[in-house]
Amino acid sequence: MTANATRVLVLNSGSSSVKYQLLDMRSGARLATGLVERIGEETSRLVHNPSAAGGERREAEGAIPDHEAALKAVAAELAADGLGLGSPELAAIGHRVVHGGLKFSAPTVIDEAVLKEIERLVPVAPLHNPANITGIRTAQALRPDLPQVAVFDTAFHTTMPEYAARYAIDVATADAHRIRRYGFHGTSHAYVSRRTAQLLGKAPQDVNVIVLHLGNGASASAVQGGRCVDTSMGLTPLEGLVMGTRSGDIDPAVTFHLKRVAGMSTDEIDELLNKKSGLLGLCGDNDMREIRRRIDAGGEDGARAALAFDIYIHRLKKYIGAYTAVLGRVDAVAFTAGVGENAAPVRAAAIAGLEGLGMSVDASLNAVRSDEARLISPEYARVAVAVVPTDEELEIAQQTYALVNA
Repeated sequence: MTANATRVLVLNSGSSSVKYQLLDMRSGARLATGLVERIGEETSRLVHNPSAAGGERREAEGAIPDHEAALKAVAAELAADGLGLGSPELAAIGHRVVHGGLKFSAPTVIDEAVLKEIERLVPVAPLHNPANITGIRTAQALRPDLPQVAVFDTAFHTTMPEYAARYAIDVATADAHRIRRYGFHGTSHAYVSRRTAQLLGKAPQDVNVIVLHLGNGASASAVQGGRCVDTSMGLTPLEGLVMGTRSGDIDPAVTFHLKRVAGMSTDEIDELLNKKSGLLGLCGDNDMREIRRRIDAGGEDGARAALAFDIYIHRLKKYIGAYTAVLGRVDAVAFTAGVGENAAPVRAAAIAGLEGLGMSVDASLNAVRSDEARLISPEYARVAVAVVPTDEELEIAQQTYALVNA
């Protein structure tokens, strides 16, 4: 790698989309960001923002049949701004990989053995790892000479003790089928817990934080001195909090009941719990803004939305209380991701009534809209309550750059 190679391209390949960011690690600037969506559909869409290249946002629609074509389109957009993949300033490509199992606890340079292990984990991440693999192989074909680094969603949670990670089922069966709690959103939890410590003026190893990553997918983590000791998601991203379309925690026997009594197939139950449950299943909406609008409008429709909101908040409170017990001492609760960063009513409701735990929210501070990390708790509060915008792409870029420069 040359001395002036300070750029990292971050790729997040989903089943039908590719998100990307090009960052300069020397200056911290985002040189370009973008999204390709509806890959493989009749009409795909590419949005490109040359944020530091002096250009204007560009959008294009047309047929993009696969991830290879999508990444070639991304490369063309970057090249049009003088930021092409062939640039000697590009140090590496960092890939978000959802499931790394127990083997990968840190960012890893990708070779064929690493790819085979990611493929081996497809059964526990069937919606995500195949798309991640496709993105990696396509990027390798475009720049075979460049280091490609996998940054795993699960890695941050590998520090969980066995008593937190294991399910109480037969050990031999669990080990044979790799059944345990892995956790997800790890890059977000890592970034936000560290940024929260910085906000408090302390080192990460001196701070205990409950991180609440609240988006369409939602997860909580208990971070003790910079290390995850518990998290709400488990073998898959289905366990834990109520989410946009996922049920979160549920009696396992519900699945047996649906199969035996309702005659549903395994695939139908899977789709119900992952895509037709959560807020969507409760009230027909998975957008928190729309749910709050319906609550404010009142009436029968508003009452249904209010019940969904109350169920969402009740589960959130339970995890805050549980992780307070797990940590013993809590220095901060940090809200992040789309809902956590933008929905003041969610933050207020989640903390309301927790004064006995040293937590409270200042209404005026909570109402402020800002893209900056900030405290929303009153000065007298024993536990700081913070809003910390997450930056998973920056976290992936930093981990990637640190690894290739080691």
